[in-house]
Amino acid sequence: MARGKESRDTRMRERLTQEAARIMAVEGVRDFSQAKRKAALHLGAPGTTNLPQNKEIQAALVEYQRLFGGAEQEQAVHALRQTALEAMDFFAAFRPRLVGEVLEGTATEDTPIELHCFADTPEAVVLFLMDQGIPFDTDQKRLRFDTDPVMVPCHRFLAGETEVRLVVMNENGLRQPPRSAIDGRPMRRASRRQLADMLIS
Repeated sequence: MARGKESRDTRMRERLTQEAARIMAVEGVRDFSQAKRKAALHLGAPGTTNLPQNKEIQAALVEYQRLFGGAEQEQAVHALRQTALEAMDFFAAFRPRLVGEVLEGTATEDTPIELHCFADTPEAVVLFLMDQGIPFDTDQKRLRFDTDPVMVPCHRFLAGETEVRLVVMNENGLRQPPRSAIDGRPMRRASRRQLADMLIS
C-alpha cells in the first residue's frame, strides 16, 4: 500500500515538474514558486506539498525548450545576448556581468536581460543613467549571499524593445556572487569577454 502511494506521489511530482516547466516556457512565468502554484492548480492538486525543487523544474525547462523551442528560441537567445553585449559595452565602467535566463539559454524573446553592475555607491549608476538621458524605473531586488537576504537597487530601462535590468552591488558583490534561486549555489555570471566568446562559438 505504501509502495503504491509512493509511486503515485512520484508520478504527481513528475507531472508538476513538467507542467511548471511548460508554464515558464509558454506563459513567460519567471518565478519558480508561481509556476509551481499554477501547475498544482492546473493538475487539480492546489493543496499538495509534494512540490518539485527549482533545479528539477530548471532541468525540465531546458529539455522542454530543446524539444519544442527549436530555431526560433535559439534565435531569440542569440539576439538577446547580442543586445546584452552592447549593454555591457555601454556600462563597461561598472564591470557588468550577465546573469539569468539569457545567459543560461532558457530565455524567450520577451525575457528581460539582467546585468549585475558594481559601484562604490548606488547613486553612481543612477547619475550615469541620468547623464545619458536614459528613462528608467527603480525598484529593489532581493538577493541572498552567505548571510541573511539583502535588498539591492534594480534599475529597469528599454534598449529598443528589450527590457534591461541593472542590479547594482558594491565591490563585495563582484568578488562573491549571490546564491542562485535554482540550486542555492553561487550564481553563474558571464563577463563581457565570456559572452562574446559564446556568441562566436
